[in-house]
Amino acid sequence: MKSFRFVLNLTVATLIGGLVAVGHAEDGVTKDEIKIGSFGPLAGPVYMYGKLAMNGLEALFDKVNQEGGIHGRKLKLVREDDACKPEGGIAAVKKLIYDDKVFAINGGGCSNSTLAARPEIVKAGIPFVVNSAVADGISSPPTPNIFTTQLTATIESRAQLKYALEQKAKKVALVAQHDAWGRSRYEPMMTALKEQSIKPVSDEEMTIDQNDGTAQALKLMQTGADAVLLIVYPKPAAVLIRDSLKLGYKPLWIGQTAIQDLPQLQEQVGIPGALEKFVSIATIPAHPDDPEMAEWRERIKKLFPNDALSVFNLMGIGSGMVVVEALKRAGADLTREKFLKAMGSIKNFKTGMYPGPITCKPPASNQCNQSVGWIKFGDGKPKSAGVTTLD
Repeated sequence: MKSFRFVLNLTVATLIGGLVAVGHAEDGVTKDEIKIGSFGPLAGPVYMYGKLAMNGLEALFDKVNQEGGIHGRKLKLVREDDACKPEGGIAAVKKLIYDDKVFAINGGGCSNSTLAARPEIVKAGIPFVVNSAVADGISSPPTPNIFTTQLTATIESRAQLKYALEQKAKKVALVAQHDAWGRSRYEPMMTALKEQSIKPVSDEEMTIDQNDGTAQALKLMQTGADAVLLIVYPKPAAVLIRDSLKLGYKPLWIGQTAIQDLPQLQEQVGIPGALEKFVSIATIPAHPDDPEMAEWRERIKKLFPNDALSVFNLMGIGSGMVVVEALKRAGADLTREKFLKAMGSIKNFKTGMYPGPITCKPPASNQCNQSVGWIKFGDGKPKSAGVTTLD
C-alpha cells in the first residue's frame, strides 16, 4: 500500500511538475527550435517591403542554421501577409502571436499596417523588431517590447536638413506631398527648420501623380534656392527635376528613402546627367552588386532561384543580424525578458549592412539606427555619398 502511495504521489508530482514547466515555457521556443514571425505585404505594388525583406531574413536564418543555430537551436521563419492594410496588419499579428505562437516578430513592411498592429503587439508583450516601416509612432513613445533598426521619418527629415547645412546651403527650399505619408515627414522637417531658425525660401506642394512641375520649378528658381529638400515619391521628384533642368535650374536636390532607386529615377527624368546634383538617403548604402555582397547573392539565388539580390533583401538581413545578436546574448535559457534585455544592451553593433553601428538606448529610445547613409548616381549605378549621424 505504501509502495502504491509512493508511486501515485511520484506520478502526481511528475505531472504537476510537467504542467508547471509547460506553463512557464516561452512560446516559440523548444529545445531545438526558435520560431520568429514576420509580417508585411507578400504581393502587390509594395511587396518588396514584405516578401523581399522576408526572403533576406530567411537567407540569414539559413546561414545561421548551417553554422549550428543559436545555442543549439535552429531558427524558423513564419510569414504572414498583411497586404499593406491596417486590418491586414492586425490580423497578421494576431495569427503570429496566438495561432503560430512565435517567440518574437521581426518585420513590419508598411507603416499604416504596422501602426494599426502596434496596440496588439504592446498588449501581448511580444518582442518586436521593425525592419522596414518608418513611421515614428511605431516605436515612439518607447515601449519596452518594440525596437526598430529602420530609420524613422523624423530621423530622415532631420538628416536631410543637416546635409543641406553641411553642404553650406544658404537658401533652403522644400517640396512636399501633403498626403498622410508626406505629412509624417513634413511636420518634423518644419520643426527641425524652426529649431535652426531657418525659414525656407520656398515651400511648394506636389502630388503623387503630378505630370508637370514647371510651376514649382519657376518658384524655386525665382527664390534662388540652392538646396531643395524633397519629401515626395519618385514620380513627382522626376517630374520636378526634369522641368527644372529645362529651365536651366540646377540646385542641390536632397531626397529620402522613398527615392533610393537612382537608376530608375534617372530613367524617369530622361535627361543625361540629370542626377549630377542629386543625393538621397539609402537604408542600405551598399549596392547588391558590390564584391562584399557576393555571399548574399549566392544565398538568395540558392533559396530563391528566380530572384536577384536586392536592397530590400539586405534590409531584412541587416535587421535580422541584430535579432540574431540579441538571441546570442540572451543565452541558452531563452526567455522574452532576457531577449529584450539583450536588445537593450546592443551598442555600436556593426552589421555591414547599415551605414553606421546599431545602438539601442532604452528606456529613452528604442530607435536603434541613427546613422543615415547617402547615395549619389554615377557611372550608371548608385555610389556612397557619405554618412550623417544624428546626435
